Amino acid sequence: MPQHTASRLRWTLLAAPLTGVLILAGCSGGGDNGGDNSGDDGGDATAPFSVMVAQANDQDDFYAQIIQQYTDETGVEVEVIPYPSDAYNNQVTTQLQAGNAADVMILAPGTGQPISVITLAEADFLEPLDETSAGIIPAGAEAEFQIDGDTYAQPTALTPVGMVYNVTAADEAGVSEYPATYEELLDACTTARDGGKTFTVLAGGIPFNTGLFSMLVSATRVYAADPDWNEQRAAGDVTFADSGWRDVLEDIVEMNDSGCFQDGAAGGTFDNITQGLGGGTSLTAAVPGSAAASISGATGAELNVQAFPPADGQEPFTVTGANYAWGINASSDDDVKASAQAFLDWVAQPENAQAYAELSGSVPITGIDPATLLPQYEPIGDLLASGSYAGLPNATWPNPAVYDALGTGVQGLLTGQKTVDQVLEDMDAAWDS
Repeated sequence: MPQHTASRLRWTLLAAPLTGVLILAGCSGGGDNGGDNSGDDGGDATAPFSVMVAQANDQDDFYAQIIQQYTDETGVEVEVIPYPSDAYNNQVTTQLQAGNAADVMILAPGTGQPISVITLAEADFLEPLDETSAGIIPAGAEAEFQIDGDTYAQPTALTPVGMVYNVTAADEAGVSEYPATYEELLDACTTARDGGKTFTVLAGGIPFNTGLFSMLVSATRVYAADPDWNEQRAAGDVTFADSGWRDVLEDIVEMNDSGCFQDGAAGGTFDNITQGLGGGTSLTAAVPGSAAASISGATGAELNVQAFPPADGQEPFTVTGANYAWGINASSDDDVKASAQAFLDWVAQPENAQAYAELSGSVPITGIDPATLLPQYEPIGDLLASGSYAGLPNATWPNPAVYDALGTGVQGLLTGQKTVDQVLEDMDAAWDS
């Protein structure tokens, strides 16, 4: 796999688990918003402005490409300022505090990390946006972008996160089709091992990835039946220990015991994922769906995106999130704010949202149409179109410690140093802390 592809995949593997939405069932109409900066207040909507983005390498430039299309169409000059992905969060927060940040920033919805929208908005770093921005927030995700009816960021796209499936490697291992049920998955693990491969490559030493894998399993085990499970937990009506989360962790233990993961999975890294999935030694990995196109282009193998198989008696369900968002710097000049909002209005138009989705390997934020989805999403197209999906649950968990307890807890399950009961107790304790 070319180095630039591996670097880009490492960034998406790291970033995706940190954000998400509660339940996405299409696009909402948004709420009332008093922060309209579209130029109606007299601002110059053609003023030059700057945008800071995370970029793993020179080829990871889809933000710059969509912005260049805007400049070509409107003549507005936009400076794109890329930062290395591993330093981006610190750059955003440091520059905002110093008062010298770019006019527009790529942020994370919700509250789960330092550059999260609500966290920065509550610190008065973000400018309220207009009704166009409010109107494309996915239904049920308003709390990830809004405070008291004001919208502080505009989602860029939907990013399905699933089991990226290497069809070519599966054929080589004798697995003729992706398992439709969890029981079939366990059989496929045995077949893959007999064929010299493993069914799933897991970055077991990286809590972000073990946590993400767990949340994929939770789609059917928890959120399909109880889409408002997070709200129930916040109200004290349920706990991790007495819910479908127990099934999630027990399934992971069973998969480990059945040889579904690569040898040494407990110490696995993102490099193991890029090498295993890209090199065809593993059939699947829990990663953002955009990785399917990247790996296909680099290796020539056929890859697509699948949901984690449901258990007996459950229906298919998957995970999709609005993982990234545009935000406007509250300290920028009024003309710059008006110009930046004009860009956000432009990129929210369906044809431009589609163009961005194709560049970034995602799904347009303006709506899901199976006919226009990228080819890798065909296996989950009907689920996306019907709303049979949840967002990444951790986006609305009350603090990052809950997700850390999940990710590190699963690593403990893989090594035998933790029990399912202990991990569930740790997650409940972190929630209540």
